[in-house]
Amino acid sequence: DGKAMGTKLTFAAYTTPTLDETKVKKTIDAAIAEIVRIENLMTTWREDAELSRVNAAAGKGTPVKVSPETFDVVKESIHASEISEGTFDITFEGLHGLWKFDQDLDPHPPAEAAVKAKLPLVSYKHIKLDAANKTIYLDAPGVKISLGGIAKGYAVDKAVKVLDDAGLTSFFVQAGGDLFARGKKPDGQEWQSGIRDPRGPGYFAVLPLSDRAFSTAGDYERGYVLDGKRYHHIIDPRTGYPATACRSVTIWAPSAFLADEIDDAVFILGPKEG
Repeated sequence: DGKAMGTKLTFAAYTTPTLDETKVKKTIDAAIAEIVRIENLMTTWREDAELSRVNAAAGKGTPVKVSPETFDVVKESIHASEISEGTFDITFEGLHGLWKFDQDLDPHPPAEAAVKAKLPLVSYKHIKLDAANKTIYLDAPGVKISLGGIAKGYAVDKAVKVLDDAGLTSFFVQAGGDLFARGKKPDGQEWQSGIRDPRGPGYFAVLPLSDRAFSTAGDYERGYVLDGKRYHHIIDPRTGYPATACRSVTIWAPSAFLADEIDDAVFILGPKEG
């Protein structure tokens, strides 16, 4: 177990003829360190971080140079916005502080006027990329980006690469709702992942996993119910309010990066369009 990116990390792996328990644990420590590296690279919690500097320069006319990894994740985020009718949008950070579902939990929705005032800041079209110079520019004051909806999946894939490169052939990596399982168990069984019941105890389904990723977006983890109405952290960028089309969405995909970038969009769009 470990902790990074505001969530719990869980690893499990089988030893191999060349990797005993001690070596496997060292390999997992290296994978955790890789996730922490990604967190430090893509966080908005530090003023000196790349994305914090991008946000601080919004509307000031000066593009900010970032690392190739951050640039590529932002570029992929824009692609996700384009294919999802804007329902995945990393500029949702412009609404930060209006809704409080984390450590600052406040079971009172913001005023409608406050949401409407901030909504023009939420659009991926505010993000301008320069591939040659690896710069990012936000074209209006107050626009902010955060990779909280996609970076965990990217980090899981990077951790998987560390374990792959070390020679492990049967393992899983989990960061909150994002999980990737490699290979099968020594007895030939696939790894199993439970899908939590969004309204009841336990799980309503179990999904076998082998060389696949799994990501669940749900309205039950961070939120509250007020006057019979549920408010939660998956905000529809088109309205500024929590999405209502789904209770839970699970994506099964070839990479954790892909699963993470589309689970919220599918949740917001609903069963048919999603």
